[in-house]
Amino acid sequence: MKSKLHLMECFQTLLLLGATILCFSHHSGSAANAASLPRVVLDADSIAPRPIEQQTGETVTHAYAQAWQDLADSLDSNNSDLLSEYFIGEAKQRLARRISDQQKTGLRTRYTDHGHKVRAVFYSRDGGEMQLEDEAQLEVQVFDGQRVIYSDSAAHKYLVLMTPGADRWYVRSLESAPNNAF
Repeated sequence: MKSKLHLMECFQTLLLLGATILCFSHHSGSAANAASLPRVVLDADSIAPRPIEQQTGETVTHAYAQAWQDLADSLDSNNSDLLSEYFIGEAKQRLARRISDQQKTGLRTRYTDHGHKVRAVFYSRDGGEMQLEDEAQLEVQVFDGQRVIYSDSAAHKYLVLMTPGADRWYVRSLESAPNNAF
């Protein structure tokens, strides 16, 4: 019980300080799955130093929405097997550790996603990275068994780094930001 309380206190402290680091995954899905993805609206009007091509914008938007869905499914079911190849390196390890910690303590986290206003702020000249700012409308609930022990419904701001691979974009990291960050 003490470890559950400690984990919950750490989670709440990180959430309140805006220091939680999250990373996302992506998996291919059916048309039904696409219909259930979170709504992501991308604004790339002021991106620098180069513009985003239309197809790139569509691919990034879909990958980002899929990433949120995968994150929510993984944390709600405490199943790191749901993390797909879109999690890379330390990002994948951090989320897997969070799921492992939840499993050990009997906790799980449920995200109800009400959409994202994403602004592209940087796209490197070589197309090797893209930085986004996201204002996500989320409900977050942490459960101990079937009992809700933490609940929050608010706008959450995130700084996102995405990089392309051979055939898709990867969400490498998502770092929470203070509400007055952008």
